[in-house]
Amino acid sequence: MFTISLIGQKGGTGKTTTALGLAVAAARAGHDVAVIDLDPQATAAKWKDRREGENPPVVSAQASRLRQTLDTAQAQGIDYAIVDTAGRNDDSALSAARAADLVLIPSRPNIVEVETLPQVNDLLRLAGNPPAFIILNGIHPAAGRASIAEIHSAIHGLFALPACPVHLCQRTAYAEAMTTGKVPQELDADGKAGDELNRLFAFVSQFLTSRGDHVEIQRHSATA
Repeated sequence: MFTISLIGQKGGTGKTTTALGLAVAAARAGHDVAVIDLDPQATAAKWKDRREGENPPVVSAQASRLRQTLDTAQAQGIDYAIVDTAGRNDDSALSAARAADLVLIPSRPNIVEVETLPQVNDLLRLAGNPPAFIILNGIHPAAGRASIAEIHSAIHGLFALPACPVHLCQRTAYAEAMTTGKVPQELDADGKAGDELNRLFAFVSQFLTSRGDHVEIQRHSATA
């Protein structure tokens, strides 16, 4: 089982929207998925209440019980556990980062959110430096590749945090889907927002699978 944790140091960055979009993308790709909601506001769990379908399940949990919740998910055959955390500095982000195979940090390209990244870097160090990527969110749809590449380079240079090659644009489909317990892929299968989330899951899946293969090779080499 792979654990993907979405963290940040402020609200409104798009953690829950991204977590749910990833979860549905994984489920639609044929994987067993669970969303674990550590946010006391329970935004993901409330989304589930509005949702007609059973998949993916959303489990509300406390940060202090995350390890046990993940163990239960693995015992039930879950392929991807996606952990959503609170939009502020609390125990949930640290617990989620410690348990993660991959950490995703949604951030809009504005100074208010970018200034929180040093705190995220500190948190990742406390968590043992799990693999992590910043996901640029709320990018203007007309932004060119060159300008996005400049933002990627600036963030990496300032904070030593790599940017995910897939970014999310500012699109109404993200907000519209949340109100009905859906994700953009379900509102419009061929829409641009859904395509962004599907490509994000493809990147995450490939990264985790290749990293898992590398760890397995190292393990065999050490015991040979």
